[in-house]
Order: sequence, then C-alpha cells, then structure tokens
Amino acid sequence: MALDTSALSSLAGSLEELVRRLGELSVAVDEDDEVGVELREVERQLQTASRRLDKAARRARA
Repeated sequence: MALDTSALSSLAGSLEELVRRLGELSVAVDEDDEVGVELREVERQLQTASRRLDKAARRARA
C-alpha cells in the first residue's frame, strides 16, 4: 500500500495547529504553576513530533 502523502501533510498541519494552540494556553499560566510546567513540556514534545512528521512528509514526497 502506497503512503498517502496528502493525508500525511494534513496530519502535519493539524499537529502544527495543536502546538500553536497549546502554546497560547501555556503562556496564560504562571511560570511556576505545576499545570503550566506540564503544558510547556507537552508543547515541547509535540514540537519535536511536528518537526519529525514534517521531515517524514518531505521524504515521502521526494
């Protein structure tokens, strides 16, 4: 089965949007707040995942 590159690109875009929205939420929470710390960690991990997914999508299109 061939990889659906358009679906992969769509997922990458959705993940980027999720990271953006999570970043907006984490800014609204105090630096020392436990929830804020957790949100920023999730955002960091999702940013890493987003970069890896973008890289995979570029390779799939090549």
